[in-house]
Amino acid sequence: MVAADRPVWSGAAKMVVAKTVEGEIGILPGHEPVLALLVDGVVRVETPEGQVVRAAVHGGYFSVDINDRVAILAETAELAEEIDVARAERALERAKAAGADSPEELAAMRRAESRLTAAVGHQGGHLH
Repeated sequence: MVAADRPVWSGAAKMVVAKTVEGEIGILPGHEPVLALLVDGVVRVETPEGQVVRAAVHGGYFSVDINDRVAILAETAELAEEIDVARAERALERAKAAGADSPEELAAMRRAESRLTAAVGHQGGHLH
């Protein structure tokens, strides 16, 4: 998983779940090759050891090749543990106060929501 400005995460996975323009996609070993556009959302990776890695991803591409290699090339991506929850909550409040009257305001709201979903899921809590 890489963002436009940095590598984010790399490792073995037994399952990868991401949100694409066509809906949520889950990848297990042996999946057929695929290339999809990502939308703002959470990417979830389950490692062979049972750990779950969550990242808030905003735009980009998702691909699976014939060798079971999954590549996530995101415009921006943050691992759950990198997200400042209080800051993300303030951003969501500002986005909601601004309304969703423009594509930019709606995108800001979706980014804030995906950051909180990734962070809260990482901490074992529930988003209300």
